[in-house]
Amino acid sequence: MSLGVAEEESGKEIQLPADVDWQMLDKSKFFFLGAALFSGVSAVLYPVVVLKTRQQVAQAHLSCFKTALSVVRLEGIRGLYRGFGTSLMGTIPARALYMTALEVTKSSVGTATVRLGIPEPTATALASAAAGLSAAVAAQLVWTPVDVVSQRLMVQRVCAAPASCKYLNGIDAFRQILKTDGPKGLYRGFGFSILTYAPSNALWWTSYTITQRLVWSGYGCYFSKNGDDRIEDNIKSTLKPDSKTVMMVQGVSAAMAGGVSALITTPLDTIKTRLQVLDGDENGRRGPTVAQTVRNLVKEGGWMACYRGLGPRWASMSMSATTMITTYEFLKRLSTKNQENWA
Repeated sequence: MSLGVAEEESGKEIQLPADVDWQMLDKSKFFFLGAALFSGVSAVLYPVVVLKTRQQVAQAHLSCFKTALSVVRLEGIRGLYRGFGTSLMGTIPARALYMTALEVTKSSVGTATVRLGIPEPTATALASAAAGLSAAVAAQLVWTPVDVVSQRLMVQRVCAAPASCKYLNGIDAFRQILKTDGPKGLYRGFGFSILTYAPSNALWWTSYTITQRLVWSGYGCYFSKNGDDRIEDNIKSTLKPDSKTVMMVQGVSAAMAGGVSALITTPLDTIKTRLQVLDGDENGRRGPTVAQTVRNLVKEGGWMACYRGLGPRWASMSMSATTMITTYEFLKRLSTKNQENWA
């Protein structure tokens, strides 16, 4: 299941590197290198996630720039990495579950849809949607407790005296949440997390597959109109993009897909974040319900309040998607059992 050879109306073919599927991977190398690479990506993008979370739980609207200035002025640069240790600990198992579910589902569904006689482009889109859906569900088993703890640390103001802090660190937050609310407290918002991330992932992977085809189509049309010294004959020519071009197209396609996904799913993410972070005044210890959360958001800033944090989330998802997909494709090629599969 890949774009392997994309044929354009102009009669040109774009021959891309062969896709690396689940059976071709050295699993130990795949998970070890994946943990290292994605930990680095998480470290780079984490401050944007902190700003997005702060904006979503704030009762008054502040721009991303003002939020960043406020955090740095009051808490220093460390404020932008509040909760990062907890988040990083969850990254490795969550990514392992995500990547396993993604590749296994994509391979299985892709093969099944092709056998049913479904055209390859449609089969690829369906396999991508199913893979994104299953990967998100699997990863949320780990990510939801990690999110609950790390997000509470993100929005906790800096304390002059350690004793006055609600949570001293990630372990203390984990222990207090467990003591106060039990295991359910760590999975607060789990259902809404699935509702947010499962469709978002399915949408992203489908959009990425479709967008990549469109970008490659434009690439083929460009060379068809302008000519190219790689033409092998006058009837039909094959374009063989180099690795830099392939990476650029993957990055652009991922950024576009991330932007679309962010625009559609930000209201769900805002509600999910508040469910996980805020305590409910109307029902004691229990967290607020979905209805209460939506009502409070609308009261604070109308329906547009549901789009608080859209700027950072758009930037975060676009940057994350670009770095994730290029890193992920690079990781898969590093982890192939047979290096000849790179070609």
